[in-house]
Amino acid sequence: MALPIEDYAVIGDTDTAALVGRDGSIDWLCLPRFDSPACFAALLGTRDNGHWLLGPRRPAKSTRRYLGNSFVLETTHETPTGVVRVTDFMPIGEGRADIVRRVEGVRGTVRMRHEWVVRFGYGKVRPWVSRRADTPEIGSGAVISAIAGPDMVVLRGSRLPHAVASRHEDEFDVSAGQRMTFNMTWFRSHLVAPAPLNVDDGVEQTVAHWEEWAGRSDHNGPYRDAVVRSLLVLRVLTHGETGGIVAAATTSLPEQFGGPRNWDYRFCWLRDASLTLEALLRSGFHQETVLWRNWLLRAVAGDPEDMQIMYAVDGSRDLPERVLSHLAGYENSRPVRVGNEAVGQLQTDVLGEVMVALDLARENGLEDSPESWALQRSLVANLGRHWEAPDNGLWEFRNQLRYFTHSRVMVWVAFDRAIKAVEHHWLQGPVETWRELRRKVHKEVMDRGYNVDKGCFTQHYDTTEVDASLLLLPTVGFLPADDPRFLGTVRAVEQELVRDGLVLRYRTGAGLDGLPGDEHPFLACSFWLVTAYALTGRLEEGHALMRRLVALANDVGLMAEEYDPVNARMVGNFPQAFSHLALITAANALQDAEMALSERTAT
Repeated sequence: MALPIEDYAVIGDTDTAALVGRDGSIDWLCLPRFDSPACFAALLGTRDNGHWLLGPRRPAKSTRRYLGNSFVLETTHETPTGVVRVTDFMPIGEGRADIVRRVEGVRGTVRMRHEWVVRFGYGKVRPWVSRRADTPEIGSGAVISAIAGPDMVVLRGSRLPHAVASRHEDEFDVSAGQRMTFNMTWFRSHLVAPAPLNVDDGVEQTVAHWEEWAGRSDHNGPYRDAVVRSLLVLRVLTHGETGGIVAAATTSLPEQFGGPRNWDYRFCWLRDASLTLEALLRSGFHQETVLWRNWLLRAVAGDPEDMQIMYAVDGSRDLPERVLSHLAGYENSRPVRVGNEAVGQLQTDVLGEVMVALDLARENGLEDSPESWALQRSLVANLGRHWEAPDNGLWEFRNQLRYFTHSRVMVWVAFDRAIKAVEHHWLQGPVETWRELRRKVHKEVMDRGYNVDKGCFTQHYDTTEVDASLLLLPTVGFLPADDPRFLGTVRAVEQELVRDGLVLRYRTGAGLDGLPGDEHPFLACSFWLVTAYALTGRLEEGHALMRRLVALANDVGLMAEEYDPVNARMVGNFPQAFSHLALITAANALQDAEMALSERTAT
């Protein structure tokens, strides 16, 4: 059975990522890319669906940390007979896919358990496994190879496990001062296995890579550690070559244990990519954002009618959703899905997010090329022809289309940022047409998205329900944060969507999403409430909620999509980019509000 979600840490090489359990078991790994089929899928099934365990044979007190601001994971296991340390990492920039694991004896002697079970095809395909001599030009030692179709992995190490039925297992003692290393390498099966890595150099180089990157952040507020770790999460979830950021490293971790709200998040949403660019720019990363911006522009290139809400990490468009019936699901949460049917949805807020990000890039000196501005003009022109259509909304409702207030506001934003590009950056465009469209959208939202009797904005035009996305209205400039209509909306969210001090996306009991069951508070929405508090001058409440939220991260600073405050458990896909994005935004909002207050006090 898989561990609680919060008991996992992530390691990655910016091509893919692995989830390492506190017990030393790697239970999730897709190779060679985030959205490739998994070869370790125990997270969503059983250990027979693939895992790599390297940990104490008997129960241990286990503590872990990342080495500095890196994704080199160090886990220390303390047992009655001794202490052992395991270091796990994935080298970066080697042009290959490796996981390196090093075991070191610290005190006494610890009996270790080693299990290596490879199953390609999301835990379904048993490979042909054999023990053989390494390639002669590489070395004389033995390797274990596992091959199935185009995929092959080899395991090298100080002491290789032995075949036991369809698994490889071993037990051995590690005493103080002893060191053992293991290296698993993936490659295409028609190629020669790459040479083994220098593990000691690999650890130092990998830590140095992450430390150098993290050191570019200029955030210095009271939540700096959480902000830096969140920035690192965004980086580790970003494909190093293409710049596409995946929403999470996993698929089908449930929003309700045992329920059907299980989705594949290993793809690149335009919304998430845009918010990532914003978070980086606001945290001092400028040149690095070129990678994200270029991915955005490549992904949406083509006929504007064909723009999707999400793409594969390389910009591919075809993401068919299917069910993996051979997997039992995390805590029996079925179905297990790969691919995402939401790719075909209409979400009219997305272009607004893209235009906000590109506007911020311009403000920070990243000039548009003629091609990129022509593409933006084309997308805005297409929106001008279709802006009156209902959509599926930010939360990807899979049934009836609605006029979601947040979506309508982001339509206004798209026109607004296009106008700004002409007025402030001397770009060319039909600005008078855009101004008229902006005026019409604003009037429509104020007439139909605001409920006078209730004194707040509503989730969509045909309901009195509220939605946490309404907390974002002042952040995009639609109206001032001190507008009574927004203040009333904040109160409505507090009254109707706060559960155990955290914020729900919306009330599932209203039946709008068409799915059975419930879900837990959404961490990004709780950070949005922090931002709203900061913008409306409620700084004490903002800091109190922020401190609580930051404390909900696991012991290595990672967050899932949702949180169950009753059972103190993380819920949903992990680590979740949206949660970490919202954390960065909230920390910046509090810092800006504190600075503004100090300036007012000084004068």
